[in-house]
Amino acid sequence: MSRFRHAAEEDTETTIDISPMIDCVFILLIFFIVTTTFVEETGVEVDKPEAASASNLEKTSIFLAVTAGGEVIHAERPISVAGVRPLVKREIQKEKVPVIIQADAQAPAGILVRVIDEAKLGGAEKISIAADPRRS
Repeated sequence: MSRFRHAAEEDTETTIDISPMIDCVFILLIFFIVTTTFVEETGVEVDKPEAASASNLEKTSIFLAVTAGGEVIHAERPISVAGVRPLVKREIQKEKVPVIIQADAQAPAGILVRVIDEAKLGGAEKISIAADPRRS
């Protein structure tokens, strides 16, 4: 009789329930998606000048680009110099963030000064000009 009972015990399979582990993975995935910040680029490639004092700045910033032709670009869309002030005002109301201007090395200095001035008049407290670190 014990021989039959031993054979019956071998027929039962043990399974591992992985649904709690899948739940934990989904919760972690949702957490990382919600807490990730995305960098908003200007959408145009500019040839930034080199500077010995260049350093990395904050990722959450208002990015503006000034091209060699004197165009001002924000979020892949051209805006006028007069459009910088309302843009900065709107973004600063959400959160106090710095303004980073990516100016081409061949960009007209007058346009760059006007963009800086409009950003200041829009309420920006910190304005930086992007540069590549100088290669020695």
